Amino acid sequence: MRKARRLAPILAALAALAAGSTFFASRATARNLRSEVVLRLIEVKRDETWRWQTLMGRPRSPHAGSARRSPSFAYRLWVLRLWSARAARAHRQALRPPHLLAWLCIQRYEGAWDDPKPPYYGGLQMDVHFQRTYGRDLLGRKGTADKWTPLEQMWVAERAHRAGRGFYPWPHTARLCGLI
Repeated sequence: MRKARRLAPILAALAALAAGSTFFASRATARNLRSEVVLRLIEVKRDETWRWQTLMGRPRSPHAGSARRSPSFAYRLWVLRLWSARAARAHRQALRPPHLLAWLCIQRYEGAWDDPKPPYYGGLQMDVHFQRTYGRDLLGRKGTADKWTPLEQMWVAERAHRAGRGFYPWPHTARLCGLI
């Protein structure tokens, strides 16, 4: 929903351009606006890519800002397609955490994904210290784990797993699931 609100003015401007609106004083103004719209869309796709990469604990794709410096509209469109493809690829990868079935099994015995009862929050029952250690960015941006999506909760648990904790933060349920 937030994304739709950010893109609405951009899409409205593009629609006006496509309809040949007399709103714009000159072709140069229309061309500049079109270029600015593409630059903004590049930023949106770049931020989306980086958000997914950060969630998965992967390094961010490099960004040199060359589209803003280049006067070529064709180059800017190419950069937009590049970031759009990166965002789609990162999203597809994020949909498949490495231990997806294990996290779903643990969640089945732990609690609802939106469980707000302290001291443990969310479907994987993470305490605040665990969230601060492995999900600091989400904790700061969204609050406790009960406000995160199930996918975000699983990726934070995956970070703990990769850090050497394995499934031991959930000793009883991990045993019930046959993970330890």
